[in-house]
Order: sequence, then C-alpha cells, then structure tokens
Amino acid sequence: MPDSAGSGQWSRLPLLVLVALLTLTGCAGAGALGAGGQTLVIAIVANPQMNDAIELSDQFERDNPGVRLKFVRLPENQARAKITASTATGGGEFDVVMISNYETPQWAANGWLENLQSYVDSSPDYDAADFIPSIRDSLSYQGSMYAVPFYGESSFLAYRKDLFEQAGLTMPARPTWQQIAEFAARLDDEDAGVAGICLRGKPGWGESLAPLTTVVNTFGGQWFDQDWNARLTSPEFRAAAEFYVNLVREHGEVGASSAGFSECGTRYAQGQAAMWYDATVMAGTNEDPASSKVVGKSGYVAAPVQQTRSSGWLYTWALAMPKVTEHKQAAWNFMRWMTSKQFVQTVGSTFGWNRVPPGCRMSTYAIQEYQRAAQAYAQPTLDGISEADQRNAMVRPVPYPGIQFVGIPEFQDLGTRVSQQLSAAIAGQISVADALNQAQQYAHTVGESYRETR
Repeated sequence: MPDSAGSGQWSRLPLLVLVALLTLTGCAGAGALGAGGQTLVIAIVANPQMNDAIELSDQFERDNPGVRLKFVRLPENQARAKITASTATGGGEFDVVMISNYETPQWAANGWLENLQSYVDSSPDYDAADFIPSIRDSLSYQGSMYAVPFYGESSFLAYRKDLFEQAGLTMPARPTWQQIAEFAARLDDEDAGVAGICLRGKPGWGESLAPLTTVVNTFGGQWFDQDWNARLTSPEFRAAAEFYVNLVREHGEVGASSAGFSECGTRYAQGQAAMWYDATVMAGTNEDPASSKVVGKSGYVAAPVQQTRSSGWLYTWALAMPKVTEHKQAAWNFMRWMTSKQFVQTVGSTFGWNRVPPGCRMSTYAIQEYQRAAQAYAQPTLDGISEADQRNAMVRPVPYPGIQFVGIPEFQDLGTRVSQQLSAAIAGQISVADALNQAQQYAHTVGESYRETR
C-alpha cells in the first residue's frame, strides 16, 4: 500500500488543529532535577496494564538511585491530545510518552522522536528480536525502531460460552457479522440485565472508530479511494455504519454512545453482556479473578467478517522518547525496564499471569504459567496479530496505511469529528444518513488537499 504518512506530512495538519494543539501545551518541563537527582516525567494511558506498571515503578527507582518517576496518567482520548500537543510543539513536558503505531512512523519522519536503534543494539539482553515481527515493524521507520512495545493487540470477539449453551447456540471459529447480529438478538435479555453485545460508541478516533472502521473495511467500504475521493456516503460505508449503529442501538449496552473500551470491559466482566467485540487485550481483564465475575466462562474467536477473510486490527501501545528529552539514557533505562522480559515475569508473579502485557514478545507465550492462564485466548491473540494485514483487511485498495485508522496526520481531527457524528446517531439524536453526510464533508476537505498536492 502507498504510505501517505511519509516525511513532512504532519505539516499538512489544518491550521485550526495546530492552534488547538498549541493551546493544550503546558509548561511543566520534563527532566527536572528532583532532590535526589533526575525526575523523569512519563505520559501514560490509564489502562489496567499501565496502572500495573505504575504500581511496580518503585522497583525501578530502587534499582536506579537518583532517578524519580513522575507519571501523568490520562484516559486515552486526553492522553492522545496532550501527548500530541507536547510532542508536535517540542513542549518538553515529557521525557517518555506512550504512543501507538499510528503516531510512531509519522512522528519519526518529522524528526520528533529519538531514534532508539542504538539504545536497542547496545542492550543485547533486551532481545528486540523477541518482539512479534508485525508489532516491531509497525514501530519502525526506515529500518530503525522509534518506539518499543508495551503491549500489542488485534481485535477479536469474546462470548459467554455458558449463555450460548443455554440458548442452544454454537459460535463459529470465524463468524460473520450477520451471525453475530442474530446471536445478539437471541441473547439480549433486558430483564436479566444482559445486553446481546457490547460495542464502543464513545466519540474518539481511537475509541468508537476503531471497531467501526474494521466493520467498514470488511463490508467493502473505504474512507478514501485511490484518488483521495472521500467515500463516507458510499453504499458500502453506509451499510456498515447502519449495521453497527442499529446493532448497538437494538441489542447493545445501555448508554452505548458514551461507552468506550473501559466501559465495555467493566460491563462484560460484570456479566452484563453476552458478547464483546474489541481489542484482544481485553482477555486479561475478563479472566482476572480480582476484577471479573465471568472468569473461565468466555470463548474467543476471530474478528467477525462480511466480505474479507479477516478483519482484526493491529495496534500497540508503546513507549517513545521525544527528541527534546534531556535525560535520554535515564529515559531509555526506564523504557527498557517496562518493556523487558523480566517485567513480564514480575507482573505475572506479582499480579497474576492474566495481567501480563500481551501481544509483544514471543517468549511470553512460552512461559508455562502464562500458557495455563491464557489458554483460552493466547492463540486467538497471536492469530489475530499475525493476520492483521491491510491487504487482507479491505476489499478495495486504499492510498493510506492503517486498518482501524487512516494513517495520515489529519485523522486525529477528522476521525474525532466523524466519531462525534456517529455517536450522535447511536444516541438517537440524528440519523445515520445525516451523520454520514456531515462526515463526508469533513473527509472531502481532507481528500481535496491530498489531490491538490499529488
């Protein structure tokens, strides 16, 4: 696929977006000197696995005298905005930032990130060759790693085996979306407080648009065609959006328009949904006795499809070092600690093996304790990551990289705007047709700018 997110593309961001990013930038300053030496400021997403790392961080401080860690922990949408603002403007608030394979190649091309390859090469015990190739490659630019993965994921479907058995239903290993809709209708039980399915409806380019775009892909839709014509009102995109909105409105969770990964995770783990389509990393929470009421009751199958063989996404939360970071060696030492083989062992022995960051290191899947704990979902996770190939995820070729996102700088703004329209449709405030008509206007403006510079 042609990579439209090459060098200099970030300069294409609309002026209003850059202004908004500038207003978000604070002036706290990273790498400040604490009483005992260096203070590393780390911007991190407030997901469960990241919270585990924060709880264990005193071990790093103990082994690295003179370095103090200060975490800025934010929900996904806020973290993306704050980290983007700081990195794009060279604000210098953070020594280490948590970003994904969406940002990494773009920001590396722009010179915003420190090239980590020399640090990786000088740390032989770190064993970067142990990373799953597709994950490692997604965080590389021109053959060098610019971020190191904390956990990796594709997407798949979790379902309650006990509820399926009670209803006399059988889940295929590779279900279609039509089958999922039929199952959701059969299993939806308002009296018991169990939704047929949980799907994200919360606005955000990395929230509701992640699962929705995989549905668009497998329904034959595109954000843009090869000539950068916006295609959000095409029959295929419209069919996918109507299917998704109708499914979650008719058989989804209460308050779906404000439900994201965390909210769906809570509902499913509390037994309030019969199925949940989302990131493969969900499985650790589902099977954690400390937080879940449905331990051992779930099965996991490939992301549902319509016209393609597979539809799961590829994503990784990773650690990167802004170019302006002053304490580079200390920052790398922290990044190496949090993404190491030993960290996996520490999490497993401290919190339980279902809490281990998945989807990054092949060696994790060779640990016997993890094999036993993750028996239900380890192989589906690896299968999803290995099959997450853009050439297989879409029916027609597109000019942009990405599966659950459009890999161009403008997508942070465009995707958020479109997601707001679709969330309004899920809430019943507007029709899907009206939502897509407005979304098409947003996308047309972006596509037009690419056509003009071809």
